[in-house]
Amino acid sequence: MRINPETLARASSRHPWRVVIAWVLLIGAAGAAAASLLGGVLNNDIEFTNRPESVRAQDVIDERFESKTAGVETEFVIVSSTTSAVDDPAFQTYVGELQGALAAAKDLVAAPPATYYDVAAQDQNAAAGLVSASRTATLIPVAIKDDEIETVDDLRAILSDHRREGFTTEMAGQATLFADFSTIAEEDAQKGESIGIMAALVVLVVVFGAFVAALLPIGIAIGAIALSLGLVSVIGQLVGFNLFVVNMISMIGLAVGIDYALFIVSRYREERKKGFPKLDAIAASGATASRAVFFSGATVVLALLGMFILPTTIFRSLAAGAVFVTVMSLLAAMTLLPALLALIGDRINWPRLSRRARIDVPHDVPGGFWDRLTRGVMKRPVVFLVASVAVLGTLGVFTLQLNKGSSTSIETFPDDVPSKAAFLTLQEDFAGGLTEPAEVVVTGDVDTSEVEAAVVGLQDRLASMPVFASQTQVTPAPDGGAIRVQAFFQGTTQNDAAFGAITELRDEIVPSIFGDLPGIEVLVGGNTAFFADFLHVTETYQWVVLAFVLGLSFILLTVVFRSIVVPIKAIIMNLLSVAAAYGAITLVFQKGVGIGIFNALGFDFQQTEAIEAWLPLFLFSVLFGLSMDYHVFLLSRIREEYDKTHDNTEAVAYGLRTTAGIITGAAIIMVTVFTGFASGRLGPFQQMGFGLAVAVFMDATIVRTLLVPSTMRLLGDLNWYLPRWLQWLPKLNVEGHEPQRISVPDTPAELVEAGESGRRSGEFG
Repeated sequence: MRINPETLARASSRHPWRVVIAWVLLIGAAGAAAASLLGGVLNNDIEFTNRPESVRAQDVIDERFESKTAGVETEFVIVSSTTSAVDDPAFQTYVGELQGALAAAKDLVAAPPATYYDVAAQDQNAAAGLVSASRTATLIPVAIKDDEIETVDDLRAILSDHRREGFTTEMAGQATLFADFSTIAEEDAQKGESIGIMAALVVLVVVFGAFVAALLPIGIAIGAIALSLGLVSVIGQLVGFNLFVVNMISMIGLAVGIDYALFIVSRYREERKKGFPKLDAIAASGATASRAVFFSGATVVLALLGMFILPTTIFRSLAAGAVFVTVMSLLAAMTLLPALLALIGDRINWPRLSRRARIDVPHDVPGGFWDRLTRGVMKRPVVFLVASVAVLGTLGVFTLQLNKGSSTSIETFPDDVPSKAAFLTLQEDFAGGLTEPAEVVVTGDVDTSEVEAAVVGLQDRLASMPVFASQTQVTPAPDGGAIRVQAFFQGTTQNDAAFGAITELRDEIVPSIFGDLPGIEVLVGGNTAFFADFLHVTETYQWVVLAFVLGLSFILLTVVFRSIVVPIKAIIMNLLSVAAAYGAITLVFQKGVGIGIFNALGFDFQQTEAIEAWLPLFLFSVLFGLSMDYHVFLLSRIREEYDKTHDNTEAVAYGLRTTAGIITGAAIIMVTVFTGFASGRLGPFQQMGFGLAVAVFMDATIVRTLLVPSTMRLLGDLNWYLPRWLQWLPKLNVEGHEPQRISVPDTPAELVEAGESGRRSGEFG
């Protein structure tokens, strides 16, 4: 038996209970795996798979210096008072109590923490960085054994148990930030899922006019999400995943899972209205809609594969999550859904809430809204073409002003997040970059007077730069083969000023100071340098990803539609909608246009200096796949009708009026799902959800309803032009075929009449 969407649909519908039970067991196992394993495989790391300068610098630090080895992280406990100063005995006594409590937590703390008073007894200069200028606050650096969320919670519990009136204790550091970030990300995912599911249910009820039909696509999407999370939990035992992968799976799973099931259920009901029996209607939907769904899902997966080209784990984590849930959605739509349709049958239209749910209502009625709109556009194709390009192009122009960086600075966190107040205290009373200093690592023959003088010169230059604190910390390696210079940023560590300082260090300051010293290598590292390298990587590889995705899409569409004009138009249209999404993100989040209006509607958008560096490439890959999704559904119907009639105008009208309603419903669902995730509290998800929602909205309204019919009307038969030297390409019927019903004549007279009719129509002989 050949395995294809039709045979899968037939087999699943003939053995429905076997299929349903198998899926229930799989989903149950996946849920159990996710519940027990998922938390341990998620991290907030963004790692390179190549070796830029920041990675090489960190390797030296890990190998030669003790403070960053064996997974040790440093958190800072901030002790402040409104009634006492650090020199008061009460203040010193309270700090001593906290020091003892922390030192006693040997399962959490790697070494007993040293306080300001301990350091001051040895070196007053070194202790100066541990006390605020007002001398009403001090820092207790705490080396913790791991950066797990449970560790942070336990440390916070210790501080809570030792509260004292008149004193405030806070904790800041990368582990603390990760813990709060993870909590908000989980809450945002749950909120986005809830909003998406409720909105999708409303839209599906309107589209189908029946409650059961509306529930099926949502169930398929939830099953695909559960399987994908289980898959991440299992694969995560070998490789880690960025915590964003959970939000990605939820968002993309709801969007594509519901849409794929929507198309198949809609086609099944259409076949029932044509008079096919239940199992034949399931087979027909498998031979048509499931084929289109399979190809559309394949285009999404192929577009996402472009992100695996980038040598960074965050792109690969996000792409893997989106690929997993897309594949699971395809499998569920092509196997579980036919089995459920076989069990439910015509009860799918219960309770009947509108005329659309009736089997005896025709599925294709010329002269409706979409038919009139399409014909109106094709009467004035130039006007609608120019207007559409003007709208998309105007938004797209703002893409040129997009500034890539990080929107996750602590200032953009909600005020109720514990780590926000702690980090703001660090910025106001201490050097804000204590948790993320710039690291200058000198290796080679460093035990010379020339190197010593160069390090002093470097300290002087760093002290003269406004972005850094006046004091730096110099640490020789225990083996004497390296020197580590830590420069602490005055404020936030991920903005243009900080990135500019890293660039200046690498390109000007370090070469001018150390350039003439033989046998010496100087590397600039730290988290800010790491992110600067990340920006450089995305800039370098973005053209490779663009070429990969665009080239592969062109080849696929050329093969599918046997035309080189259709792929070129599809690529241009998709680029226009993606550029419009970039422009909208730039206007709202970077320039602050309309933020007040959005926040009045219940959002929590904040203006930032930069858009998430990973977002443009990720959005491009996802949006290109999703846009091709709809394009395939629409153009496959148009091509199917054109092959029958060779009338381009009528084929366009037929394709739009038979698919526009379903595509619009699917687009509304996607927009509401993405909007639900944009309503979260984290900047990256706000930008991602907003960008996806804008692009899908533009794609479903301007591109599909205006640009497609106007350009196809202007080009006419040229739409389907394929050069002679490409005629060897295989013929793929994406929309497939539906089974032909053959009625057997009951009398000789009917047999003669059928034969005459058959000869006239070309069905026989």
